Parts: sequence; C-alpha cells; structure tokens
Amino acid sequence: MASDFDNPLGIIAGAGRFPFLVAEGAHKAGRPVVVVALRGLADPSLQAYADRFYWAGIVRLGRWIRIFRRCQVHEAIMAGSVRKSDMYVPFRMLRFWPDWASIKVWFFEAADRRNDSLLRATADHMQRKGITLTNSVQYCQDHLPAAGVLTKRAPSPAQQQDIEFGWRIAKEMGRLDVGQSIAVREQEVIAVEAIEGTDRMIERAGQLCRRGGWTLIKVAKPKQDLRFDVPTIGPDTIENLSRHGAKAVVIEAGKTLVIDHEKLVERADQLGMVVFAHEDNGGAED
Repeated sequence: MASDFDNPLGIIAGAGRFPFLVAEGAHKAGRPVVVVALRGLADPSLQAYADRFYWAGIVRLGRWIRIFRRCQVHEAIMAGSVRKSDMYVPFRMLRFWPDWASIKVWFFEAADRRNDSLLRATADHMQRKGITLTNSVQYCQDHLPAAGVLTKRAPSPAQQQDIEFGWRIAKEMGRLDVGQSIAVREQEVIAVEAIEGTDRMIERAGQLCRRGGWTLIKVAKPKQDLRFDVPTIGPDTIENLSRHGAKAVVIEAGKTLVIDHEKLVERADQLGMVVFAHEDNGGAED
C-alpha cells in the first residue's frame, strides 16, 4: 500500500466485489485509499484494502463529505451495489435516519426519484463541497471485456434472434432510466428490471418461464454516466441465472464490469451457458 497520503482516492463502498477492484487498481496506480463503507452493504473485509476506513449510513451524505474533507480527499468513486428498494420499506425514515445533506438532495435538489437524478444531485452536492465524483471504472479497465463470445458455447440461431430482438428494448429501458436488464425467450419479453434489481428480476423470470431456456440481456444506458450505476455481473450472477433456467447472458462490450472473469467463464462453461459481450450498435436514440 501507499506509504504516504498524497492525492488520496475516496471510495463510497456498497455491496459486492466492485469496491475491492477499485481499491486494488488505485493502489497499483500509487494512490492511497479512503473507504467510506455503507453500513449493512459493504463487506467488512474491505478494511484490509483501505489506508483509512470508516463506516457510514447509506443516507448520511453529510458524514461522507466530512470524512473525505478531513482526509483531504478531492476525488471519489462510487462502487458497489445499493438496493434502492430498501428505501421503500415501512418506517424508512426511522430505519435509515437521513442527515440534512441527504434530505436536501432527496427532497429539494434531485429532479425526481430515478437513480440517475438522485445520483447526479448527490454528485453536484459533493462537488460544491470540493469533492468530485469520477469515473468509477477508471481503475478497472481490464475487467471490461471486448466484444465476442466469452464462453465455449456460442449463441444458437434462436438465441441470436432473441438477442437482437431484446437489445434495442433493453437500450430504450436504459434511456428511460427504468432498469438495465430484460429476460427474453422466443422474441418475447418475459421480465424487465425495475427497482428490485437484476437478481430479483432473474428470480421472477424463472418463475414466469418455468420451461427455462431464456436469455438475460444487460446493457449500459445509451448515455451511461460512468460515475455510477455501471452494469456488473459476476460468478454469483451465473449461478443465479442457472438456478432459474436461463441459458444465455448478454452484456455490453467495453461497458459492463465483469467480476472474477476467469471464475465466471469457467462456471458458465460447466453449466453449458452462453456469455456473450455484444458490441453497442447505437441502441435507442434520445
């Protein structure tokens, strides 16, 4: 790890392996890391990858800012998943107890409650406090696969038809900031991702298509803001897809973060699943 504390990078860490990849990449680039770990989401073992480590609530934006300013962090990355659906549980204000900065963003500064609106308002608020949210994958470029089939098995003609049918629909959903994923079989949309997230959508698709054999298409938004909400898959995604009858997963080449690439491909091959990185063909237009 870095021996001094010049030019530290802040990481706002949610769930999953993404924050680990950012921390590892930042250290390779010679930057010390200050982690603000979101309580109830971030993996505690992330502490071993941080030069300085702090816990904070998911809606304690003011605390994130105070920590970063105290540590002289001027650039930060959001990494890891956050279940927005948790924000709609009963007594949410008591459970999460937002600070004043979060209240201002949620009720006064965000144009609406869509992910992009909330995250951009958060980024703008942090910028006014001297902290710039930056490209979340700049230290993970080797985890963004190029176009092509990643597995031994390539898409069948029927799967290829489903891919081309579903691609534009998924892109249009992304443009509207509804979700990043859809499930397709025989050129029919089985399920779409909304606030529940990809994993729960996969479960629902399996319930609706019990014969299996469907395809997951997961895309970046047509004008993806690389500061946040970058589409991500990992070995756990493959396991979840297999449990619920999927036979193929299509991601966007160069814009989807693949966690544990070798393990993901190995497991997909074992399960006879297709993993295909599709090159963006223009998607939906604004």
